[in-house]
Amino acid sequence: MNPKRQIQIATPSLGEEEWQSLREPIESGWLTQGPKVAAFETAFAQRHQVKHAIAVTSATTGLHLALAALDIGPGDEVIVPAFTWVATANVVIYCGATPVFADVDRVTFNIDLNDLMQRVTPRTKAIIPVHLFGLCVDIDKVRAALRPDIKIVEDAACAAGAGLRGRPAGSLGNLGVFSFHPRKSITTGEGGMVTTNDDKLAEQVKRMRNHGASISEEERHRGPRPYLLPDFETLGFNYRMTDLQGAVGLVQLTKLDRFINERARMAAMYRKHLADLHWLRMPEEHSEGRHAWQACVTYVDPQTAPMPRNMIMETLQQQGVATRPGTHAVHMLKYYRQRFGLRPDDYPGARDCDQNTMAIPLHNKLLPDDYEHVVAALRQFR
Repeated sequence: MNPKRQIQIATPSLGEEEWQSLREPIESGWLTQGPKVAAFETAFAQRHQVKHAIAVTSATTGLHLALAALDIGPGDEVIVPAFTWVATANVVIYCGATPVFADVDRVTFNIDLNDLMQRVTPRTKAIIPVHLFGLCVDIDKVRAALRPDIKIVEDAACAAGAGLRGRPAGSLGNLGVFSFHPRKSITTGEGGMVTTNDDKLAEQVKRMRNHGASISEEERHRGPRPYLLPDFETLGFNYRMTDLQGAVGLVQLTKLDRFINERARMAAMYRKHLADLHWLRMPEEHSEGRHAWQACVTYVDPQTAPMPRNMIMETLQQQGVATRPGTHAVHMLKYYRQRFGLRPDDYPGARDCDQNTMAIPLHNKLLPDDYEHVVAALRQFR
């Protein structure tokens, strides 16, 4: 193997079309939220079969807005999976509410429905199921198990283009939130999108992303009354996406289905050529849905692996193959351990996923010989 070769875990797929898309907003001088963001929102809503899509600065700020629009605050509890990126739990604290962790399934990496139901209390106001790595949570089952008053906010940060039983991610709960970070299948650098079919929630999210203003910047600057300033009836934030990002997002969105199809083919090839590695479990797919394949996250069986996961990852790194843990168990992070008195064994599924998951390279710039190099590097551990 070539020790100088470096195959990245993820690489954004951007090119001439994205570069040229920046020309119009730069030449027009309209750089902040404006017509390109509006066009991106419309196209994203159509693709994900929702009435409203509201662009924001990140999935984190989108989740914050979603909870704020639901009027979640002190005294409320919000259930989140214990194995997810820390932002899923952080946003609950931003609102002054209490995050309540639920364990996850070691096979799907998504929230465990049985454990979830043990965490519901009279104070539970919402749940944030995470479609981790692009695999949709069965929201229909979650909804059927919950009280009707408990709201569902889909953390679809990894799930643009995913779906279940013919319905896209972001249309399954009360609100959905997506990320356009460079490790996602489509990117605007940073950025996010909030989706909903609820008119009132959409209006609240739109106002709160713009300081709580009663009218948008585009309405104010392009309207006939130059003296007009908005009223502020709601405490809001500055979570607006720029038109530069909106322009790039419009181009990226046209490539979403192709990107997912390419990633799905590569994931299928990994499953085929690594199937006999008894110590390495490949990721699951829904028989009734579409995986978005934001990442290809495997599970290293600590009982049968030839060496500990971290040693495998170090060896692969030396051979030019980048890997990463799937994500972290939030309840094992120092802030959450100390604030809530949590222990690793409180959520054994999340603990095991934290210690044993391993993402392998999967992106739309992965070449055939890159793929072969990754497979050969993994097959040396037998």
